[in-house]
Amino acid sequence: MTDTTPTPPTTPSLPTVPPPDVIRCAYAELIVTDLAAARAFYVDVLGLVVTHEDDHALYLRAFEEYLHHSLIVRVGAVPALSVLAYRVRSEAELDVAEAYYRQLGVRVERRPAGATRGIGAAVRVEDPLGFPIEFFYTAEHTERFTQRYDMHPAGALARLDHFNVNTPDVPAARRYYEGLGFRVSEDIVDGDGTVYAAWLFRKPTVHDIALTGGDGPRLHHIAFAAQERHQILHVCDHLGALRQSDVIERGPGRHGVSNAFYLYLRDPDGHRIEIYTHDYYTGDPDNPVIHWDVHDNQRRDWWGNPVVPSWYTEASDVLDLDGRVQKVVPRTDSNEMDVTVGADGFSYAREGDTSTGFKLGTQI
Repeated sequence: MTDTTPTPPTTPSLPTVPPPDVIRCAYAELIVTDLAAARAFYVDVLGLVVTHEDDHALYLRAFEEYLHHSLIVRVGAVPALSVLAYRVRSEAELDVAEAYYRQLGVRVERRPAGATRGIGAAVRVEDPLGFPIEFFYTAEHTERFTQRYDMHPAGALARLDHFNVNTPDVPAARRYYEGLGFRVSEDIVDGDGTVYAAWLFRKPTVHDIALTGGDGPRLHHIAFAAQERHQILHVCDHLGALRQSDVIERGPGRHGVSNAFYLYLRDPDGHRIEIYTHDYYTGDPDNPVIHWDVHDNQRRDWWGNPVVPSWYTEASDVLDLDGRVQKVVPRTDSNEMDVTVGADGFSYAREGDTSTGFKLGTQI
C-alpha cells in the first residue's frame, strides 16, 4: 500500500548570503467568498478605513497607518490566506531577499510595481514553512488619521500588529525565522523539551510573527492593535447590539504570554482576527526571553479562563503562489490542547510545584 501522508516541510541549511533587513509585518491578503459580508465585518464593525474598493477587493488600513493598506480582502472561490507581507528597509533589500531565498531553494518571484495595488516592486516566495511571503519597500502613501478624532469610531484600531501561523515543527520554524534576523521574545515549552509556540519580532514589540504548533501551513490569525482596552470592549458591545455576539470566539481577556489585552473574532468566512493592546517594549539588545511551561494555564489567559477548543484546532488554509490550497501536514508532537486539562483554565502550575516542574515565566 502506498503511503500518501504529506511530507513535513524541512528547513534547509541557512544561506551563506545575508538575509533581507525586515522592518516589520506590513500587510496580509485574505480570500473571502462574500465581499459584501466581509465589508460589513471589517468596515462597519471593526471600523477599518477603506483606501480603495472595487467589485473584487477591499484595501483597508487602520487609523495610524499611512501606507496604502495593511489588509486586502479579495473575493475568491475558497477562504484562505493569499499572502503575508513584510516591509524591508530599502528597495535594495529586494535583491538581498531574492538571493537569500534562491539559496534556500524555494520558489521565488519578482513582482513589478503595481502588481499589487499601492505596492511597489516586490519579491514573493513560498517560504520553507509553506507560506506565501512578500517583501517590499515602496508603497503609496495615504493620509494618516492619527488625530482625525472626528472620524474615529469608539473602537478605532491603530495599526496592524502581528501574524500568527500554525506549523507542525515549531523548532524548525523558529530556526528559520531567527536566520531571517527575527528575535524570540517568549515561548511555550514542556519538561521534555517539546516546543509548542514561539513569538518573534523585528519591530520592538513582543512579535511580528507567532509560530504555533499545529497542523500546517495554516494561518491562525492576524492582529490589529488598539490604543486602549475600552476600544476592544466597544467592539464587543457593538457586536452585541447587532445580535452578532457569536462572532466573538474568545475573550476579552489578558494573555500571560505578551501581557496583552485581547479579543478574538471570526469573520464571515471563519478567518480569525485578534484585537490586541498593551504588550511591552523589546528593543534592547539584551531583551530577555520569557519561557512558559505548557502546563501553566496563565500562559494563554492570565485570568485562568478556559480556551475554547476551536482556538487550538481551527485555522485558515494557505494558498501557494499559483493560488492553489497548500496541503496540510499533521503535527506529530503533542498539541497544547492534548496536554492541558479541560482545554485550559481549570488548574494552575505554581513555582516550586513538583508535579509539573514549572517555573513561572522564567527569563534568560
